[in-house]
Amino acid sequence: MDMPVPDATVLARKSQLVKRLQQVLPGDAIVSDEIETRAYECDALTAYKCPPMLAVLPSSTQEVSDILRICFEMGVPVVPRGSGTSLAGGALPTADCVILGVARMNRVLETDYDNRVIRVEAGRTNLSVSGAVAERDFFYAPDPSSQLACAIAGNIAMNSGGAHCLKYGVTTNNLLGVTLVLMDGTVTEIGGGYLDAGGLDLLGLICGSEGQLGVVTEASLRILPKPEGARPVLIGFDNNEVAGACVSDIIRAGVLPVAIEFMDRPCIEATEAFAKAGYPMCEALLIVEVEGSEAEIDAQLKVIKEIAGRHNPVELREAADEDEAARIWLGRKSAFGAMGQINDYMCLDGTIPITELPFVLRRISEMSQEFGLDVANVFHAGDGNMHPLILFDANKPGDLEICEAFGAEILKLCVEVGGCLTGEHGVGVEKRDLMVFQYSEADLEVQMGIKDVFDPGWLLNPAKVFPLAATEGRRSS
Repeated sequence: MDMPVPDATVLARKSQLVKRLQQVLPGDAIVSDEIETRAYECDALTAYKCPPMLAVLPSSTQEVSDILRICFEMGVPVVPRGSGTSLAGGALPTADCVILGVARMNRVLETDYDNRVIRVEAGRTNLSVSGAVAERDFFYAPDPSSQLACAIAGNIAMNSGGAHCLKYGVTTNNLLGVTLVLMDGTVTEIGGGYLDAGGLDLLGLICGSEGQLGVVTEASLRILPKPEGARPVLIGFDNNEVAGACVSDIIRAGVLPVAIEFMDRPCIEATEAFAKAGYPMCEALLIVEVEGSEAEIDAQLKVIKEIAGRHNPVELREAADEDEAARIWLGRKSAFGAMGQINDYMCLDGTIPITELPFVLRRISEMSQEFGLDVANVFHAGDGNMHPLILFDANKPGDLEICEAFGAEILKLCVEVGGCLTGEHGVGVEKRDLMVFQYSEADLEVQMGIKDVFDPGWLLNPAKVFPLAATEGRRSS
C-alpha cells in the first residue's frame, strides 16, 4: 500500500531545510535525491511504503542534536531509524518527514569488565556488542532473530527480546543508561553504568517508547560472563496443542531453561528446505536449551525429558556436541528468512500467559480456516511471546486486507486471554488502531500526556503507536 507523494509545499520546505542542515552536517550525511530516499521508504513491514522528504545520517550525538534543533525550529517531523528491521512499521516515514538514521554511530565507547558494562553508540548492531566482548568470555544477552543486522537503537525503541530472554530478560532488563536527545536538541543523560538509578524510572519509560520521546544516541548495556556450557534438546510432537501443554508443564515444574522455542509444521518444512538443520518432520517442534555446569545441565535436562515423555513426543533428541547444537539453532535463527523464500507474510507479536498456549494455538488454526490464509507459528514459547506468520500474496488484490483483518483478530485474542498486543516488535503503525482493545481511553490519555511533556509538538515519529485520530488531533492543537 503506497502512501501519498510529497506536494509542492513539502518540496519548498525541503529546499530550505537542506540549506540549514548543510551548515551542520557534511554533504554525504544528507540524502535528498528522490531516488536515493526510496531506500528509506519502508522498514521490514514492507506492505507500507512512503519516501521521506529526506534522510540524514549523523555521526555523533552533537550532529543529532543539531538536526533535531533545526527540525524543531522549522516544525519538521522526524522519524528515528536504526537498521530498518522493524516488523511493525516503527520506522515508516511520512512524506513531510526527515528520516534520522543512526547507522553511522556504531562505535564502542567504553568497556568496564569489572562492573560488567559496555557503552556503545546506538547504531551498533546487536550481535556486534557480544562480538566486542567475546575475547574476555562475556556476552550481551538479548538476541533478536535479526541480531546480525538490528541496531541497539531499535532494540531500545521496541524493548526487543530474543530466544534467550526467558532466562535473561528483554532489553529493559539489560539496559543501564542512555544518552537521549530531545526534539528541541537538548541532550540529557538517563541512568548510567549501574542498575536502578535513583529518582523517577525514566529509563523504563524510554525503553519501549518507540522513538516517541527522544532519540537515543548512546547506551550503557549490561554484559554477562558466558556460562560454562549450554545444551539444547529437540522435542517433536504430533500436535500443536500438546507441544503447548508441554511448555506450560516445564515452566510449572520450576525449571528455568535459557530458551524454549516453538515451531510448527509449515515453519519446520520451510526451514528444513532452507537451512537443512536436520529437523524431524512433525506437527510441532520445541527447542529447549539449558546452561550451566555439566552437572546442572544434566539435572535440568533430566527433568525436562521426563516432562516431555509424559506428552508422548514423536522425537526427543539431545545435542551430542557443539556442532549439533549449532545446527539446532541454525534452523530456528533461519526461520523468518526461510518463510520469506516461499511467500509474503505478516509477522505478528502478541504475548499471552503460558497456560493459554494450547487454546490460542487451536483458535489460530480455526481462524486460519475462517480467513482462508495459512499460518506458520514460530515463537518464544517460554515467555508466551507468539510470532504467528500469516502467509498471503501481496500481488493478489484483497489479500493484504484479509491478512490485516486476520492479524487483528489474533492480537485481540491475545488480549482477551490476558496477554498484550506486543512483546518485542512494538506497536508502530501495525497495531496503533488496536490500542483501544488493550487500553481504556483514560490509559491512552495518560500515555499521550507523557509524550506531550517530552515532545509538545508531536514531531517525533508521527502517526505511530497511538490511534491515528488522537495523534492528528494532538499535532494540530
